[in-house]
Amino acid sequence: MSRRGWVLFTAMSVIWGIPYLLIKVADGGVSVPVLVFARVGGGALVLLPIAARRRELGVLLGRWRWLALFACVEIILPWLFLSTAERRLSSSLSGLLIASVPIIGVALARLTGGAERLTPLRWAGLLGGLAGVALLAAPGVRGGDAWPVVLVMLTAVGYATGPLIASRKLAGLPGLGMTAVCLGFATVLYAPAAALTWPAALPSARVLASLAALALLCTALAFVLFFKLIAEVGPARATVITYVNPAVAVALGVGVLGEPLTPEIIAAFGLILAGSVLATRPSLPRPPSRPAPVPASAPGPDAPAPAPGPDAPARASGPDTPARAAARP
Repeated sequence: MSRRGWVLFTAMSVIWGIPYLLIKVADGGVSVPVLVFARVGGGALVLLPIAARRRELGVLLGRWRWLALFACVEIILPWLFLSTAERRLSSSLSGLLIASVPIIGVALARLTGGAERLTPLRWAGLLGGLAGVALLAAPGVRGGDAWPVVLVMLTAVGYATGPLIASRKLAGLPGLGMTAVCLGFATVLYAPAAALTWPAALPSARVLASLAALALLCTALAFVLFFKLIAEVGPARATVITYVNPAVAVALGVGVLGEPLTPEIIAAFGLILAGSVLATRPSLPRPPSRPAPVPASAPGPDAPAPAPGPDAPARASGPDTPARAAARP
């Protein structure tokens, strides 16, 4: 990887690891609709002019239905669920639960007809990751407060569904234009609820700074840098930030907010991280069948070649391969 690639990779690993902290802070001063509206509105305000200048908006008109669905599962509902859940969950716990996105993505891809096989190693990753999620969710279930955990897991399902829609129904469209339009759509939807729950007094400087950072740093700048990272190192390497973001979220939650770091959290992080790595390992292609021995009375060079038999390996189908996009916290 080039030096520029490493700089972009490090920046994205940190930038998409801090929203959990910022959401936790902003939750203390504004309602959830205002929080999400400020984030999507600020991001749209920055990205829409850039996308328009690059002429990336006109090509999206023909697929507006799929774009609307993508916006719902990737931005509109997940950010509502996550911001609501963090009113009762710690930011570090939320970040760790979101780390299950690659595992859920593999399972969804397989359930919806994906081409990749689930090898024993990948099954081990799926089960190990789910064990880590169960370890994190167990205290909430025992205490009768499982709803925030359910909301974060619904957020993870949304983050895992979005890339499948993008790879199968929105392939070839400009990523920055898609993001800008989705943020604009979310802004329009959240405006009424934000207006009804607008704070009567000006929030504290800490809350305002968190909202600004969520909109400008973790949304607008983050998506610009993410597409640059993809162009620099390719989509496969770019999505490795998914494995780093949770560690940043935990470190910030413990170091800045004083959230507890228990043995259960450490063990769950290890299980989810290892499960994500194993579950997203690409399946090895099946070895080609051994060619049949040539008979003694072989046909001459001008004879037509025989048709391939039923055991000939099939070519992998590209569009059905799930896109392992990094989670948008």
